[in-house]
Amino acid sequence: MNKTAPTFAKQDNLKFFRTLNSRVNNYFKENNIQKTGNWKLYLKTIILFTVFLAPYFLILTLDMPFWAHVLLTIVMGIGMAGVGMNVMHDGNHGSYSNKNWVNKFMGGTIYVLAGNVYNWQVQHNVLHHTYTNIPGHDEDLDAGRVIRFTKEAKWYNFHRFQQYYSVFLYGLLTFNWAITTDFKQMRSYLKRKLSYGEAKSPKILWTTLIITKVIYVSIWIVLPIFIGITWWKVLIGFFVMHYTAGLILSVVFQLAHVVEETTNPSPNELGEMDNTWAIHQLFTTTNFAPKNSIVNWYTGGLNHQIEHHIFPNISHVHYGKIAKIVKETAQECNLPYYEYKTMRSAVIAHFKHLKELGMKPELI
Repeated sequence: MNKTAPTFAKQDNLKFFRTLNSRVNNYFKENNIQKTGNWKLYLKTIILFTVFLAPYFLILTLDMPFWAHVLLTIVMGIGMAGVGMNVMHDGNHGSYSNKNWVNKFMGGTIYVLAGNVYNWQVQHNVLHHTYTNIPGHDEDLDAGRVIRFTKEAKWYNFHRFQQYYSVFLYGLLTFNWAITTDFKQMRSYLKRKLSYGEAKSPKILWTTLIITKVIYVSIWIVLPIFIGITWWKVLIGFFVMHYTAGLILSVVFQLAHVVEETTNPSPNELGEMDNTWAIHQLFTTTNFAPKNSIVNWYTGGLNHQIEHHIFPNISHVHYGKIAKIVKETAQECNLPYYEYKTMRSAVIAHFKHLKELGMKPELI
């Protein structure tokens, strides 16, 4: 890492996580259910992959007007984001199945979403989940100069307008994965000797990255052009698909971590954090629309971000049930449990917070 990794407080006088972990484990034991996915997740996988891939095959096999082509690529983007949030995400957290090979296979679906398993696991599982919302360590807070996500980030005059232009940049997330981000991240992570689980040879990682990128471009760009679809239609459709998926994924993440309630704590001079890791998650994370069945289903439980951060190895299909346990335990310990009742209120809160962060620091 660029800086010495922070260490979290070891003593939890409130016994929060010990109590919570015991209660959650008892829930699964008493109901005789596993913490991994079930038939609901498997059915969802089929549905989302159908939404993602069926329009692609229609585009390849049917002669259609360009407007229909664009509409289908939007549908593909919706399916693409859905697969990422539900299937790939659970797979790479090891929570999709109790079988390791199934988790690896489902986690590997990131390759058809333009990403890379190694990069994603380091950025998400290691940097984001361990150092949530800590400036300089959680890379999800780093948007370069263009967007200011924290008060610690340097302010530029154009940030005054970030609440307006940010939403247009959010859509570039997965498109950047496809063309530049993965190469930059792999070079950076290997240089810093970061890994998730068993470290792999750099040669294997670079070879995997290059081969999967070649296959990806061949499937999504070369093949459609080869069978006769005009090149500019293919490129526009490719961009629209990615822009749709990127916008959805970016907004879902920002609602959970970049709002006024969540904090951006930094370690002291000794590199120590004030709270234990579990309590840290409560201060840096928020839920949204917890009772909205559509949001729950489509976002893969990422609207239950608190539950996901404390129990990343539990499949999202269980978050709705254990949320009550987490909330009650936090309240008993006089700890925060941030949540927005609706998606709309969370979206408003996020862009309001961006506006505040975009103000010149001396004026705040």
